[in-house]
Formats: sequence, C-alpha cells, structure tokens
Amino acid sequence: MYINVLIETKVKSNDMTFTYHVPDDMLDDNIIGKRVLVPFSNRVIEGFVIKYSSKPEDYLVKDIIKIIDDEPVLNEELLNLGKVMSQKYLCSLIYAYQAMLPKALKANHKSSKKYLTKTYVMLNNKDININDIKIKSQREIIELLKNNKEVLKSEIKSKSSLKKLIDNNIIKEFEKEVYREVVTSLDERSIKLTDKQKDVSSKIKSSLGKSSTTLLYGVTGSGKTEVYIDVLKEVIKRGEDAIVLVPEISLTPQITARFKGIFKDNIAILHSSLSDGERFDEFRKIKRGEVNIVIGARSAIFAPLKNIGIIIIDEEHSESYKQENNPRYNTLDIANIRSSVHSCPVLLGSATPTIESYARAKKGYYNLLELEERVNKRPLPKVIIVDMKNEMRRGNKIFSSILKEKIEEKIAKKEQVMLLLNRRGYSTYLTCSSCGYTFKCPNCDITLTYHKTSGMLRCHYCGFARGKTDICPECKEKEIRQIGSGTEKIEEEVRSTFKDARVLRMDADTTSNKGSHDKIINAFNSGNYDILVGTQMIAKGLNFPNVTLVGVINADSSLNIPNFRSSESTFSLLDQVIGRAGRAEKEGEAIIQTFNPDHYSIVYAKNHDYKRFFAREMMVRKKLNYPPYCFLTLIKISSKDFNYGIGEAKKISSFLNRNLSANTTVLGPSMANVLRINNTYNFEVILKYKKDDLLYKTLNEMIKIYEGNSKIKVELDFNPINL
Repeated sequence: MYINVLIETKVKSNDMTFTYHVPDDMLDDNIIGKRVLVPFSNRVIEGFVIKYSSKPEDYLVKDIIKIIDDEPVLNEELLNLGKVMSQKYLCSLIYAYQAMLPKALKANHKSSKKYLTKTYVMLNNKDININDIKIKSQREIIELLKNNKEVLKSEIKSKSSLKKLIDNNIIKEFEKEVYREVVTSLDERSIKLTDKQKDVSSKIKSSLGKSSTTLLYGVTGSGKTEVYIDVLKEVIKRGEDAIVLVPEISLTPQITARFKGIFKDNIAILHSSLSDGERFDEFRKIKRGEVNIVIGARSAIFAPLKNIGIIIIDEEHSESYKQENNPRYNTLDIANIRSSVHSCPVLLGSATPTIESYARAKKGYYNLLELEERVNKRPLPKVIIVDMKNEMRRGNKIFSSILKEKIEEKIAKKEQVMLLLNRRGYSTYLTCSSCGYTFKCPNCDITLTYHKTSGMLRCHYCGFARGKTDICPECKEKEIRQIGSGTEKIEEEVRSTFKDARVLRMDADTTSNKGSHDKIINAFNSGNYDILVGTQMIAKGLNFPNVTLVGVINADSSLNIPNFRSSESTFSLLDQVIGRAGRAEKEGEAIIQTFNPDHYSIVYAKNHDYKRFFAREMMVRKKLNYPPYCFLTLIKISSKDFNYGIGEAKKISSFLNRNLSANTTVLGPSMANVLRINNTYNFEVILKYKKDDLLYKTLNEMIKIYEGNSKIKVELDFNPINL
C-alpha cells in the first residue's frame, strides 16, 4: 500500500504531499486522516495521510515508521474543509488542518499517547504487614493504598519512598485511559418563553433541515439564550447535534452552566483555557458521539460532529471570531461551509450585529428575526453622558461627580456596580517632565505600559519587560510622571475613594491562570464583591442580576483607534456594557464618561438605538467605500530590514496595480499602525474591490515570488477586522 502524506514545511508549496510505502505488518484499511511518523530528509516527522497513492516509477519510496492514531483525527468532511480553507484564504493546507485540532492531535513530533492515559499505583501484595516497613512515609503510602484500590501517582507526595516501594515490587504502577472532567457549575433555572420568544423560536425551528443563515437581533436582556435552548431541545429531539459558539472565554462559564443545567452531561466544552489533556478528552467525546452539543470559542467550529442540526454564533459581532494568525479564517465563513455540508441553519445572535451582517439581513441574504424588548418588558438602563472636559476643570480626573454619587448610592443599597476601562495595566506610559524622555520598548515602536502590581514596565506586543525607575535614564532627573490610566489604577482609585467597597478586577492580568474567569465571575455573582472593574471582557453576554449601575471611565479609547470600524466598535462596546445593568427586577443605570459627548456612536448608544446608528454608519461607509460596499484584502509585508521591506512593498503594490482589474483599488504601501514589532518592520498594501476575477490568480503568483525568501514575509488577510 502506498499513501500520500502531508507534512509541514516552510513554504506554501508544502501542500504537495510525499509518497510513502506502508509495510505489510502495518496495513490499515482506515488510514486516511490518521497521523503517521515518516522519515523526511534527515529528520523523523509527523504528517497526515491525505489519500492513497500508486507506486512511483522514478524514485525509491521509503517506508512509514509508525501509524500514530487508532482512529482518523481528520474525517472526510474536515479533510475537504481544509482544502476549501486553503483555496479561500490562500493558506497552506497543513496549517488549515492544524487549526482544526487540539494540541494533542496536531502533527508536531510529539505523541498524543501521553494525553490518553494517566499513571496510577496500587498494592502488588495486599497481605503485606505494614509493621515490617521501617520508614514512616512508606507506611503512609501503603496505608493509603490499602484504603484505596488505586491512586494517581502524581497525588503521592513522597516520590523517593514511592520509587523504593515500586523497586521492591511492593507497589506496581500502571497506565490507565482516563477522561479529565471539565468541572462547571450548574444553572438549573427552568425555561419559560414569552410569546415573542416562542414566535422567534418557532421560526428558527422551521428552518431546521435546510442550509440558511438567520440573524437574531435582540436587545440586551431580551432572552436570546432562552431561545437558543428551546431550539436546541428540538435539534436533539430530531437526533441531531449542535455547535454553540461564544466569543470570549469569560462568557463560557455562565453559558455552560446555563446549558448544563438543561442538557446535563450531553455537552462538550472547547476553549483555550482548558489544559491540553482536557481539550483532548473533550475532542474524543465529540468524535465518539458521546455528546450532542459542543460549546466553545472560535476553534469549536471545527468540532468533528457527524450530524450537525444547527450552528449558533452568539455575540456574532465580536472581533474574536476572526483568526488573526495563519490561517486567517472567519468563523462565519467556516460555519456557512459546514452548513452546506450538513443542510443545517446558521443562527447569528447579537444586540449589536456587525454592519455587514445587518446589511445582509436587510437585503434578504439572511433571514432577520428581532427581539426589540427585554424579557417581561423590563426597561433598558437609563444612560447619562458626562462631558469630561467640564469635569477635568473641576478636578475630577477619573470619576465624574455623578458617577461618584451613583456608586455610593448603589453600595448603600447593597447593589452592584461594573466599571469599564478598555485598557489594562496601571499607567499608559511613563515620561520625564524635565527632558521629555518616554520609556519605549527596545523591540517595538510602542510605549511601555506600567503594571504597578509587578512593578514592571511591559510591552503588550512582544512581552519585553523592565523594572520601573524614578530617575530619568536620559537627564538623570527624578521627574518621572505617569500618564494615562489602566484597570489596575482604576481599581486602586476605587479602593481609595470608596473605602468600604469590596472591589474585584477582571482583565488579561487577573485571568491568566486556569479557571480564573470562572472564579471571578462566581465571586462577583455570589455577592462577595460590590464593584467589578474590567476591560471589554466584562462587556459581553455576562448576566449579574444585582448589577444596577455601569460606569464607562473613558468611552473614547476605542474611538481613537485608526480603524474604519472604530465607531462601530465603540457603539457595540458601549451598548453591550450598558446592557449588563438592570437585567433582573431592579432598574439599571449607566454613566458614560467621554471627551466627545456629541459623537454619533456615543449618542446612539445612550439611546439604545442600533438602527439609527446602522443608518448613519452606512452613510459613512458608502462615502468612503468601505464594507459592506466593498471587500477588502490586506497584504502584510514584514522584514528585519526597513529599506528592503519598503522597497519590496513598493514592488508588490506595482505588481498588483499591473495585474489586477481596473475596478480594484490598490492603496499603499503604507507603514502599519505599529511600524516595528519585535524588531521587524511592518508595511501594508490594501485592496478594495467588489468583484475581481483576477484576484486569486494574481495573489497566488505574488505569494510564489516570495516563497523561500528569508528576508521578507508576505501574508494575506481577507476581509480583515483591523486595518
């Protein structure tokens, strides 16, 4: 038997497979989609078996070394999906396949067998007399094993005593296949739909069994999750499976608890905060057909379900549904491809749909369903916009007078407050007031952010860190000033201003440890804290019944980003975080602090008016010819050598102008928003087009020109989120 094996090399032409022979003692009728260990040049490497092959006539074929998997890790659908992704995003086929799999199943030189089993120990001789053992720690181990049939080897503290007992054949160790259980809380509230929710659910159910896309536009607190659950019950009743995607890991504990309360153990969870072993076990559950529902972040779209009845993408507006490294796929694209294969609907849900999604719904390309009122007609929060220019004159730099007043009022009433500032750290940057020196990253064109907890200045791009100093390295004066505020500083200010308040912070710094999202959410939800300070991760989808006030410290931070989506991002973030208040019986309020009180994204967010924001934003997009009025492709050019990089960027721009349709606009080259990252210079060329039959042919030719060129890296991003 001869097979074609796909392995990872450094150029896109690695889509070419290599032929190997399967020895008679390894013959396997089910080898397609499995990983195999093969000799390649002077290395031994893993690869995926893509197809059978005939015997080549012109060269000697090597034998494979080993078949790694008992079952294929890539089924027929995923093998085909990878090919579609490779063609659509012009990425390497191997990268498409690697993106689909948990770390334990990627082709990466390491065996996944270690994830299958754990090492246990048990008594080899149960009749042993414990009094014959002289060493106390050994006696304790034997006593433990007499009371327990088997114990995880890792749970025994004295490794040296355990080794001695194993060497003396008193205890034996053995491998055992296990499932690592992902522990979650349960929210077992019953589901009772309103008439409007029933109507929406009924319409979604009527689309089951057909490939289609439906946008569910529902204001915050309108009960979209309850609709999802009602639809999922019908999907399972039909004997089908479902994928439910959420954008942030921080959302996963609450939505998982809600779904597990209804569907119990019929759920697998996939997201990046799980350990490698846990992700592997959840993946195995799915492959074995042990669950019908998969909940997770972006990569869960590749869950190897065999009979998908619906794909739900909650908070569909979130930027996290776009993969930012190779392959740069959009989750909605993958969902639509799988929808066609399984003849199932894709359901998008959001209170602030992307401009493109709502435009497609209004044009009839998507079905449009709406929930324009909160459950039981609860009022949306009352919103006050505060002009911080006036507050600064009064000496209120962080908290406006009314925000202070409202926080004190809520704490007195035993109600909870959420404060949003979409910037982590303590101070944005440090500068010398004497000579103007600013602390910058030596590797990137970016200022270092001060983190007071660790006493370090950090680069949020490359990870460089250095200790804080009070003396300017340039003029040697002790005139270092801290400029700007991050969540760490806001937390400190809250503690000093509201001395009796119990304060919790949720950002990338406080959620880096496993399970930290869940702990913070549960601690706040249980009423152990009065005020939650956080970045955008607190803005989406979370449900805290006792939160009655939301404060936005600086609503302008996302407006100032040089991106055509900045107004959309600002409106979405504000509308979403405002929607965290007043979700239960008590009415909610929100305070938006801004230096741009008249900006339309802020005004429409105050009024909870997505539709007017959409109309205004569409006017702007039309004038500037941005999506949804065109498509975009971003070409990223990176080089360690500035002059070489900009020179090649100019050549790329000229090449594209010569070879693309006259209807395609070529913009650039220009320098990226951050020119230098990790000592690499970054340039951009942007393509704007509605239709160009020459696009893929031209871009393919461009990529091939630079294959194997170690001095420059050229990458493509179709319909990028950030420009």
